[in-house]
Amino acid sequence: MSIYDISVTTIDGETTTLAAYRGKALLIVNTASACGLTPHYEGLQQLYDTYREQGLVVLGFPCNQFAGQEPGTEEEIKSFCELNYKVTFPMFAKVDVKGEHAHPLFAHLVSSVPEPYRTGDIEWNFVKFLVDREGNTVKQFSARTEPAQLTADIEALL
Repeated sequence: MSIYDISVTTIDGETTTLAAYRGKALLIVNTASACGLTPHYEGLQQLYDTYREQGLVVLGFPCNQFAGQEPGTEEEIKSFCELNYKVTFPMFAKVDVKGEHAHPLFAHLVSSVPEPYRTGDIEWNFVKFLVDREGNTVKQFSARTEPAQLTADIEALL
């Protein structure tokens, strides 16, 4: 299955696929609004602002699986991100990222990261996956990896 065939729901409730991002480098992140790592939103937005003209798209997928740190509705999440971090990159509806009910996108990402760039199961909020312009998962970065630390890897794909 191609990453572009996977069905996703936008934060505004529209069902779509990732086909609109074909030919773009993607940084896909599971996010949360009440986490110690929530300030990563700022760094993710900076990456998007810096590289979007060169073909990078950051995609945020809120998740409430880790200590209930994303309890709000999609509308509340969208408002929080826009007001507090000026997020303009695409955001999607809440998903599970691991376990029996893991969203197919995250199951695909975890299973397709090549060694030695796989860090294992998604352990917390703000795990980051870098996908190349052909839809191949290139690297997985742990939750603690600051967005600014991804610069060289992003530039290598653009």
